[in-house]
Amino acid sequence: MANAAPGYAGLVRIVRTCGGRGSGMTSATADQLDGRPQQVALSSLWSNHLKWLALASLAILAIFWRDGADMVGTWWTISTYNHCLLIIPILVWLVQQRREELVKLTPEIWLPGLLLTAIASLGWLLGEAAGVAFARQLGLLMMLQGAVVTLLGPTVARGLIFPLGFSFFLVPFGEEFVPFLQMVTAKLSMIFLGWANIPAFIDGIFISTPTGYFRVAEACSGIKFLIAMLAYGALVSNVCFQSWNRRILFMTAAVIVPVIANGIRAFGTIYIAHHSTTDFAAGFDHIFYGWFFFAFVLILVMAIGWPFFDRSIDDPMIDGDALRQHQSGQPSEQKPVTVMTAMAVIILVPVLWTSVLSAQKSPVPDRIVLPQVAGWERVDYQPLYPWQPQFDGASHQLFGRYRNRETGGQVDLAIAVYDRQAEGREMVGYGQGALVPESGWSRNRSLAAPDSANAVELIAPGPVVRDVVSFYRIGGKLTGSESTVKLETLKANIFGGHQQAVAILVSSETKGEESPGIMIEAFLADLGPVDKLADAMAGLR
Repeated sequence: MANAAPGYAGLVRIVRTCGGRGSGMTSATADQLDGRPQQVALSSLWSNHLKWLALASLAILAIFWRDGADMVGTWWTISTYNHCLLIIPILVWLVQQRREELVKLTPEIWLPGLLLTAIASLGWLLGEAAGVAFARQLGLLMMLQGAVVTLLGPTVARGLIFPLGFSFFLVPFGEEFVPFLQMVTAKLSMIFLGWANIPAFIDGIFISTPTGYFRVAEACSGIKFLIAMLAYGALVSNVCFQSWNRRILFMTAAVIVPVIANGIRAFGTIYIAHHSTTDFAAGFDHIFYGWFFFAFVLILVMAIGWPFFDRSIDDPMIDGDALRQHQSGQPSEQKPVTVMTAMAVIILVPVLWTSVLSAQKSPVPDRIVLPQVAGWERVDYQPLYPWQPQFDGASHQLFGRYRNRETGGQVDLAIAVYDRQAEGREMVGYGQGALVPESGWSRNRSLAAPDSANAVELIAPGPVVRDVVSFYRIGGKLTGSESTVKLETLKANIFGGHQQAVAILVSSETKGEESPGIMIEAFLADLGPVDKLADAMAGLR
């Protein structure tokens, strides 16, 4: 019976040798028959690997649902990141563009991909311990990327390299650059005002002209537009260009043009106010920026890049045949269940560790009061311009004004006490501390500070100038550095220890010929050791 009927391989050999006249079957037909089972097997292999990838992705999103929900909430509620809502459909489109070439590749399990998952898991742990949402959300995204690399293999990952990289735009970032962009916008405005022969004086982000006093607010920094343009520029650079030199030049234009355009926009507002009224200029700026400015700059950047596009609309985004040549052809011997188990351990260990440490108690006193300071008395708070630091989620907050009995000089003392820091309860970060966004106050410059402190000069419309000296106490250290606070918070949350944290801010306004710095220095001298006061407020003494 073994010789009665040839097997499939024997049939193919017979067909290939019978390609002569009257055979009714060509060698091309034989190749099709030979390849059909391979295509079926490859399709089945893709189906299995994609199922495991979907399972891993759903598990990661379920475990870290809080970070995912925070990301989506940020996209939806903060206008700076509204463009992120488009990133996911764009990612689907980018993968769809590569589908025909990707199916030529053989998916495989790749153990080194677990290293990316481990790095991502460690990043999430550091973000959780330090209270940095960006690090946690970046860790979540990289865990998903690690699952792709591990369960589909390095060759498929190379075919998906741009979609994987473009997915980083899902993580909200950039607000920390707002003060820098405010300064850049103000300085660009001064250049353009000089060209327009409009006399102006700049003090930080405040510009004075004969017709008004203007502040480059946070909303005028241009950060919203710049972040969106970065994502758009990266997309266009990949889809429309093949040359790396042209891609780099286009990305450079996508950064520089919006920054310059935002400076022109701010100048235009001041210019219109100079020749009409401030109210009219503000209304015009709102309408123009909201409806026309973004579209205009977008068109301008595209017009600059259009003549240099070097990718045809029919060109494949990747070369599946070239990528396939780098595959060994040896199927992975690792079982998906084993790899999934290893991935689960890598991901869950940091989660369980932080959960155990967060259960530790770190009590603070039920009630605290502002200290009595020799030579100073408490008085009503009557500022030249309203100011009060912000410490969201603090266990206790105190704020009061003191007057020197001899000189009459006044200072403000703010104290915030945390039993522990967590999401939404960070002692330092954007919007926390002396400078509150949209409060009318802006950071003007850094000042010389006492030991273990940080000092800044704030300015508000008027102008009103206020010096603020900030101390932070955590982990037995007194510091003025926000990065040190983050590091000590991280150490306490990873290795255990005192979780209590205290912020102490001493501030004074400019009033007449008085120097805020002199008043603050005198108050601190009479206040005594700041670290002892902080420990007493936290119940550690």
